[in-house]
Amino acid sequence: MSARLFDLYKKDVKKQLMDTFKYKSSMEIPKIEKVVLNIGMGDAHANSKRLASTMDELAAITGQKPVKTVAKKSIANFKIRDGYDVGCKVTLRGDTMYEFLDRLINFSLPRVRDFKGISPKSFDNFGNYNFSVKEQIIFPEIDFDKAEYIYGINITVVTTGKSKEEAKALLDGFGMPFWE
Repeated sequence: MSARLFDLYKKDVKKQLMDTFKYKSSMEIPKIEKVVLNIGMGDAHANSKRLASTMDELAAITGQKPVKTVAKKSIANFKIRDGYDVGCKVTLRGDTMYEFLDRLINFSLPRVRDFKGISPKSFDNFGNYNFSVKEQIIFPEIDFDKAEYIYGINITVVTTGKSKEEAKALLDGFGMPFWE
């Protein structure tokens, strides 16, 4: 059984993109390659309990085990040394990626207080989209009462689109709630 958003992509979004951008081959149609969730915590090396709690919650949100991110350089102003744990991340592909995006678009983002949409200006020139959520408690997998810490999550959607316009049209096809 495949994810609902992948079925939507195969059935509707591909045709819509083909008509809009007049591709010569169906292989040119942009698709989503991966979704990366990253949580940066500057004090993760000093507070291993908080990092473990954060990793457990990220695993609950994504259904996949996160990996620790490690500092590559020492930065004296931030009191970080080379090799310190500074956060965690998860890379989603395939059905788990589509299922996560489905939950994000249809359940989690609408739960944000005073939500008007996400910025359509956060595309890079290579067709990738970056945005952040300020609190992990917007995800239904996180029990609000049991959450010990509140932290933000940076979400990167990597597409095969060659431009901002192609990537935005792809995410619009999935129903990503951009504000205008």
